[in-house]
Amino acid sequence: MPELRQSIAQHYHERTKYDPQLLASKNKELDWSKQPVPFKEYKIGSAYDLKPYIQEESEAFANNPEALWWQRLSRLLFCSYGLTAKMPSMGSAVYLRAAPSAGGLYPAEMYVVSRGTPLLPPGLYNYQCRTHSLMHYWESDVWQKLQEACFWHPALESTQLAIIITAVFYRSAWRYEDRAYRRVFLDAGHLLGNIELASAVSNYRPHLIGGFVDEAVNELLYIDVQQEGAIAVLPLADLLDIKQNLPTGRTTLPSAKETNYPQIPDGELLTYFHHCTEIQSGTTGKLNLPEVKQEKSLEDKYNFPFCEKIPTATQPIDWAEKLEGLEVTILKRRSTRAYSGDDLTFDELKALLDFTYQPQNYVDQGFDNSTDYFDLNLIETFIAVSGVTGLEAGCYYYAPKAQELRQIRFKNFRRELHFLCLGQELGRDAAAVVFHTADLKSAVAQYGDRVYRYLHMDAGHLGQKLNLAAIRLNLGVSGIGGFFDDQVNEVLGIPADEAALYITTLGRLR
Repeated sequence: MPELRQSIAQHYHERTKYDPQLLASKNKELDWSKQPVPFKEYKIGSAYDLKPYIQEESEAFANNPEALWWQRLSRLLFCSYGLTAKMPSMGSAVYLRAAPSAGGLYPAEMYVVSRGTPLLPPGLYNYQCRTHSLMHYWESDVWQKLQEACFWHPALESTQLAIIITAVFYRSAWRYEDRAYRRVFLDAGHLLGNIELASAVSNYRPHLIGGFVDEAVNELLYIDVQQEGAIAVLPLADLLDIKQNLPTGRTTLPSAKETNYPQIPDGELLTYFHHCTEIQSGTTGKLNLPEVKQEKSLEDKYNFPFCEKIPTATQPIDWAEKLEGLEVTILKRRSTRAYSGDDLTFDELKALLDFTYQPQNYVDQGFDNSTDYFDLNLIETFIAVSGVTGLEAGCYYYAPKAQELRQIRFKNFRRELHFLCLGQELGRDAAAVVFHTADLKSAVAQYGDRVYRYLHMDAGHLGQKLNLAAIRLNLGVSGIGGFFDDQVNEVLGIPADEAALYITTLGRLR
């Protein structure tokens, strides 16, 4: 029998792998005159200025409930995606935001949908990060349309606000071409991580929705679908209003699995693939999707008999009273540009893993112990250790359920890490390099081609948790979305079906 054709998600992943033999020949000069502006402007609308509320301490509004409400929303948006620095660049300026983005291109946009509160009239708002304001550009009530587009998700029943994340694809594709689709969703994952943590600071609980009718949400927002597309919906439960404290509901829905695709030219693959990942409404208006059998294993995936098993349970990171340390960390976060090459301690590595993967250990500090991801059962974590005191150099599998490291390769891989990170010194000089991977074929079988979005947003979300934990411990950290894919599998010693999604480097600051 002939072998079944790959799905479009697998085809896209193979097509966008970096190959050492081909990358140099494909490199081309960027046309800086066509660099996209990473901000959206609205010519018509009413602006709600949020700056006064971010500049004052909470105590200043102690007797003013309305001002306190505005301050909470202001803090949530600012800590999620606000401008935190202005850097000179080529005679102009680059604005850095609370969430990291590959190449500083910031493809994500944040919208707020209001059901209609005493302080925020119903309609659509775009978060204008340059002015830290909300632009009210559509004043009609659209909440029921949002509910319909999200298949009447229970998290939208009693909530009053929702955030919708969109991607403006050209902002990343200008530089990274078709592979930009990966980076767009990694960046969106960073933003989702910030929204989760900023919500803890401001007494909200975001409920992540990845399954919605794409066309309906795009139409609701009045966006140009040739340039932009909705990628996540997050109803915001106000934890100070008991009526909004809802069960989470379903986060993920599957899409179709596309195998009957044509020859797609370079430069058109990203757009074609995105449309293949969309959920379509049925002709009767009902949900027309395949069933999903979620695999909730109680065991971690890799458990080789020869593996030494090293416990990673540790003391939780202290984020200070009222999570003040978290807010400061979010706003001062920067990606590290160079490492010293010095070792981390094993206690530091354990603390990073604890914060990223063990939310139950942080409930007492005010964090949610059931953080929404799309499906973490699909994500695997490997760590290449080059310099961690008390830990032998080599490659390890991190088993989050068992809370232990399992050594699978016995070698210092600094030279190989330097190479597979496209020759970046970050790979060579890092003390440890964290890899997030997934069995793409199995994931597609479970969720269809849309799973490619889910995988990369979850990987980016985990990467952002690692980012902030490292900054809190005064360590260096930097995410890498560009790498030689097949060489990752060779270094880790994992099957070819395991797709590399994201790399996070960790080390001492130079």
